[in-house]
Amino acid sequence: MRLRNVLIAVNDMDRAIRFYKDIFGLQVILNQDGNVIMSEGLVLQDAKIWKQFLDKDLIPKNNMTELYFEEPDLEGFVKKLEESDFEIEYVNRLMEHTWGQKVVRFYDSDGNLIEVGTPMN
Repeated sequence: MRLRNVLIAVNDMDRAIRFYKDIFGLQVILNQDGNVIMSEGLVLQDAKIWKQFLDKDLIPKNNMTELYFEEPDLEGFVKKLEESDFEIEYVNRLMEHTWGQKVVRFYDSDGNLIEVGTPMN
């Protein structure tokens, strides 16, 4: 068995696609009926479909999961993020952990938590 994708619910599919393309360089692989598969295994699903499937309210910013990306030039990434036309809500701005890894955490516009850190290899 293998994990194939990670799915997140989004309220505005066009905005979410643009965000993940512009900020992270992900590409759309398949766009079909409220479901979009992007490169790197990220799946966007229209929040209305996800809510109907679950038959429960969706809870943005629930802080139970995060999308984790690695970027060697984290300062350059943060500059790109701040110069983008997206409104970014930070959880923590650029910081360095005691073990030397630099990270930044923020929410996408749908309340999905994202962490970008320097590689730990």
